[in-house]
Amino acid sequence: MNTTTASTASSPAFPAGAYSIRQLPINLYGAVMGLAGMALAWRLAVPAFGAPAAVGEAMGFFALAVFIAHSAGYLTKLALHTDAVRKEFTDPVSGNFFGQFAISLLLLSSVLMPYGQAFAQGLWTAGLVVTFALGLLTGSRLLQGKLAAAHMLPVWIIPGVGVLDIGVTGGHMPMAWAGEINLLAMAVGAMVALVLWTLIIHRLAHGEPLPLGMRPSLMILMAPFAVGFLAWVNVFGQVDRFAGALFYFALFVFVVVSPKVFRRDVPFSPGWWAVSFPMAALASAAIVYSEAHGGAVLHGLAGVLLAVLTLALAVLTVRTLHWVFSGKLFAT
Repeated sequence: MNTTTASTASSPAFPAGAYSIRQLPINLYGAVMGLAGMALAWRLAVPAFGAPAAVGEAMGFFALAVFIAHSAGYLTKLALHTDAVRKEFTDPVSGNFFGQFAISLLLLSSVLMPYGQAFAQGLWTAGLVVTFALGLLTGSRLLQGKLAAAHMLPVWIIPGVGVLDIGVTGGHMPMAWAGEINLLAMAVGAMVALVLWTLIIHRLAHGEPLPLGMRPSLMILMAPFAVGFLAWVNVFGQVDRFAGALFYFALFVFVVVSPKVFRRDVPFSPGWWAVSFPMAALASAAIVYSEAHGGAVLHGLAGVLLAVLTLALAVLTVRTLHWVFSGKLFAT
């Protein structure tokens, strides 16, 4: 056999060093958030629509598997490329994505609650500690001054929404201190999210339009209201008029931003997962609201939102797996 031919045949299709765990983005925790949120929405669909219970439970365990896989990959990145992780964490934009890790812990605690209450309670406690710590860091960064207006993007809302998620996932926690923590989370999360939402809208209205690659993050603008609805209902135990106002404004924001997000010219990237959890929160809110107030229109709307959410996340999952196995996710 010709040695040159053999050498060429055995060489990789891409040059050495073309792929690296260094390129693994922190924002893939958005996939965990979206999948866990969808699992919880399908769990609500069991009594609301008679949906098979196995669907939501399977989605929940898939979310857990994605969390474990991504955490293993990111810990490897931390060990091998500490400087890259430090750069992500201190960046005024990508640093906010670390809030997705905390939210993932909170959501997974709800997913796993039926299978082990003690473990779920421990996971929720760890999640709230990390969430509050990142919330404090966000407040500190916001008040240090000299923050470029161009950096005031929708992803800044993530830590504030994370604090609200403490109430969403902790409404039924049995610990004696959980009630006060949930009330604290409602107060802090609502105010932080509202302040950041206002600053971001000001930047979007007066600054340059977002680049196409960042357009999916516009869906995060809906999250404070959809998540706020769920937190309010879980903490206070009622779907009152204020909760209804939160739901309807979340629906309004969804209708406004969807044409700007779901466009053929927006390229695919892991950043697309930014749409997943806000849509999951809206679907869950719609189911809860329709169950409380009834009516064919509300039930139909909740069903449509759940179907759209499921289709969107199925597409995102397939395209992300293609990126993983083709190497695009790790390309340098």
